[in-house]
Amino acid sequence: MNTKREQSSCAVTGLAIISVLALALMSVPSVAAQSVEEKIDSLARQVAELSRVIVELRSEVAESRKEAQQLRQQLSGVDEQVGSGSALPLDSEQVQLVPAPTLATQGSTGANAITEERIAEIEESQQLLADRLDEQYQTKVESSSRYRVKLSGIVMLNAFVNRGRVDNQEVPDLALRPAPTETGRTFGMTALQSQIGLETHGPVLAGAKTSAGLQFDFFGTSASPVYATSYGAVRLRTAAVRMDWPRTSVVVGQDSPFISPLSPTSIATLAFPAFSYSGNLWTWIPQARIEHRFNVAEQSTISVQGGFFDPVPRGPAQPAYGSRVAWSHGDNERPLTLGIGGYYSRENRGAGRTEDGWAGTADWLVPLGSRFTLSGEFYRGEAIGSLGAAQGRSVVFNGPELDPASQMIGLNTIGGWAQLAFKATSAVELHAAYGEDQPFSEDLLYYSPPSPTTPMISRNRTQMYNVIYRPRTNLVFSLEYRRFRTWRIDTSTTANHVNLGVGVLF
Repeated sequence: MNTKREQSSCAVTGLAIISVLALALMSVPSVAAQSVEEKIDSLARQVAELSRVIVELRSEVAESRKEAQQLRQQLSGVDEQVGSGSALPLDSEQVQLVPAPTLATQGSTGANAITEERIAEIEESQQLLADRLDEQYQTKVESSSRYRVKLSGIVMLNAFVNRGRVDNQEVPDLALRPAPTETGRTFGMTALQSQIGLETHGPVLAGAKTSAGLQFDFFGTSASPVYATSYGAVRLRTAAVRMDWPRTSVVVGQDSPFISPLSPTSIATLAFPAFSYSGNLWTWIPQARIEHRFNVAEQSTISVQGGFFDPVPRGPAQPAYGSRVAWSHGDNERPLTLGIGGYYSRENRGAGRTEDGWAGTADWLVPLGSRFTLSGEFYRGEAIGSLGAAQGRSVVFNGPELDPASQMIGLNTIGGWAQLAFKATSAVELHAAYGEDQPFSEDLLYYSPPSPTTPMISRNRTQMYNVIYRPRTNLVFSLEYRRFRTWRIDTSTTANHVNLGVGVLF
């Protein structure tokens, strides 16, 4: 009788387990189609249900073990009677009764083993669902909307040494003349180049996938220059909203100028892109642009971009305009890309003084075999200091700027940079780069003669060599050397910068 009851109990238990597992498995595909909040609620209910079933199963197993122990005790009593030779007639009925407890014990033991295996399977499924629940909580950043928000960034520590006087100890761009009290040697450490980013994906609107992103760092103005390496302010780098169709994209926000999409590879210059005043147009500027892509051949695409920028400085009643055309060929990981761009703006400094600003740009990204890549940019323009050319100077005057009688002209400049990258292994990359920015000397000489106190920079050059090591996808080490040479009309100065960076991405 006990054996039948145990078998019925095991059968009911097995049916309960199979039913719960079936419900759990059937719910997995539907969960994928639900929102994140519904996924979390569904997984939580499944975990609670599995926990309840496990408790019931453990109770039934304990009861089965108790009954098996009673049967063992009865069998032990029979064995003692047989061993002592007591008057117990071994008729046919007793012969059949003797092995009965043994069979019951074996059946109970087998049922227990099967139940234990099923409990182990249930516990494994419970752990799997719990892990999925934890994953949903981990990837979901709390927001007022039901759309998922992704947090990312890098914690970065830079140790640096400068030889020579520079404009910025942490991220230098220019070599300055030595001051009487300057030692010409500085050492420091900073974590202000650490970054935080937020990204979200919104609804589909008019067939376009919407998304938005923000990026911050801590390289804002410091309250005290003495503690500039440790006291920084949160600074907005980029903020953009995108609408992406299969072949068309619309982007509005603050971003790098799309006419100059590349920058040299450097972990030591996260606060400002490398070669900021040595041939790299980089300023993060409010803008709106549209891009359309054409498939002209197999693995060949032509993209056309156009848009407008916030005028800097804000004087004219019109925005600045830009356009770019690029051709790409090859796979998405290492395509061959060639692009050309154009820019137009209008400077207005009052008193009827206006000047047209313009620029022509070129950029390239050329894979050389499986390990080398050549990249770079070039520009030629006038009055484009708002994009980072000519050390930020767009126009020059032949007298004080505040004097309405002072004449103004746009400052012509030419510049660019080139980089050769070598991928030694999957974890080690080496880069060598050279960049230069050169305002026209005749503009500087005519409108700003040399001055002992404020000489105009007529040329700035940077050489960079670094090795980047990534033993893990979220861990990065960098060793970088940069050499600066800055010309003024009457002289030139040099400086050296060595930077060791350690970063963890999240």
